[in-house]
Amino acid sequence: MRDNGSSPDRTGPGGIDLHLDRRARVGSSELAASLRAAIREDRLPAGSRVPSTRELATDLGVSRGTVTRAYELLVAEGLLLARQGAATVVAATESPVREYSREPAVRRPTELRWDLRPGKPDLSMFPRSAWLAAQQRALRHVPATELDYGHPAGHPLLREALAEYLGRVRGVRTSPERIAVFGGYGQALRVLGEVLLRRGTPSVDFEDPSLPKLREIAEEVGLRVNGVPLDEAGFDPRGSHSPVVVVTPAHQYPLGVTMSAQRRTELSGLAHSEDRLVVEDDYDGEFRFDREPVGALQRLAPRHVIYAGTASKTLAPGLRLAWLALPERLVEPVRERKADGDRTPPVTEQLTLAEMLRSGSYDQHVRRCRAGYERRRRRIVAALTERKVRHELYPAGIAAGLHLTLRLDPEGLSEQRVLRRLRRHSVAVEGLAEHWMDERRRQEGLVIGYAAPPGHAFGPALRTLLRALSES
Repeated sequence: MRDNGSSPDRTGPGGIDLHLDRRARVGSSELAASLRAAIREDRLPAGSRVPSTRELATDLGVSRGTVTRAYELLVAEGLLLARQGAATVVAATESPVREYSREPAVRRPTELRWDLRPGKPDLSMFPRSAWLAAQQRALRHVPATELDYGHPAGHPLLREALAEYLGRVRGVRTSPERIAVFGGYGQALRVLGEVLLRRGTPSVDFEDPSLPKLREIAEEVGLRVNGVPLDEAGFDPRGSHSPVVVVTPAHQYPLGVTMSAQRRTELSGLAHSEDRLVVEDDYDGEFRFDREPVGALQRLAPRHVIYAGTASKTLAPGLRLAWLALPERLVEPVRERKADGDRTPPVTEQLTLAEMLRSGSYDQHVRRCRAGYERRRRRIVAALTERKVRHELYPAGIAAGLHLTLRLDPEGLSEQRVLRRLRRHSVAVEGLAEHWMDERRRQEGLVIGYAAPPGHAFGPALRTLLRALSES
């Protein structure tokens, strides 16, 4: 299905011309629009199977995440039908469909048995008893009026609890008035991008490599996205020229590097001297295993650094709870933009998290998770070393977070062939190559999440992973 001819257009399912210029970067919106047109023009008839996300990503030369988000959008619009355990097909419809929907489709779980994808906690560790107890305490005392439409910045009790927690645990210098609560970090980044675009911001710098779906959010709101290379000291401010920078300084995703003290000082100084903004994505900052967690970059320049945190790694992604600690000048613009779309999580979830933070049960749960994930990391690192797998851990990666990164043996199989072999063993991991923006710097590898399997399944998942890697 790959187009190797001289035509500038890319082809897609079954050789269907999707009218995509191979010389241009294709995002999920462009791909969805091309597929939508193909369906409406009956070039993709009802009932026809569409390729898997990985197949189409390979054929079109785009990231798998780009295809996944395009498919999710078309499923939400009713143009594609996704069924667990079956191929995604073009839906039969006779009624007009919406041009665009902001409601994301539910992402199907992996069909592979052993889920070692990064960015996912062990959901079996969710503190059900503590959550229910906190919810009961919160609802027992909350006035009925508090269950009305909430404040666009989030419930005051949660913002108060977050301000105290972030200051105590991560060193963030903020106040309840400067915190805004969102339905996930992706939503927070989208709202922030919309605000910055309205204020005249033309571009944003991301770490290269970084998570493709976050870069795509910035592109979708209209910002130009640039990549800044990393080295063993993390993000290098000397390569940054945009007025806004997005970084993961505590534990870089996906390479696992921590930004050095010198680089932190340089970046905060640059933000202050040139009046730039830095978005600090502290997605798993609580999970450092070899020493105390590195404090937040935000405390060095609170007027120029936007701190972003989430409960997705500590509790569960399905709660859709994230927050920004904002510089004062952005508080009202962000609140106004949030109010336009009613993008605040349910008040009961906010009150429950506030009560967990206030009571200390959240800290207890994080400590329990940290101990469990530390044991898992030690096991997987030791196993990779003892089995003498030819692939190596990314040298500058630190003992932290929920994932580790392997660089593939340059004399061995390609990333795609290793991923196919892992799939044959029913192991789900992520490839490293798609995270790069600069093709010249691209490296192949694996991003392995060791937190996702429930406790009883981690051992079998690890053994299956090692067996598959030893074969390659």
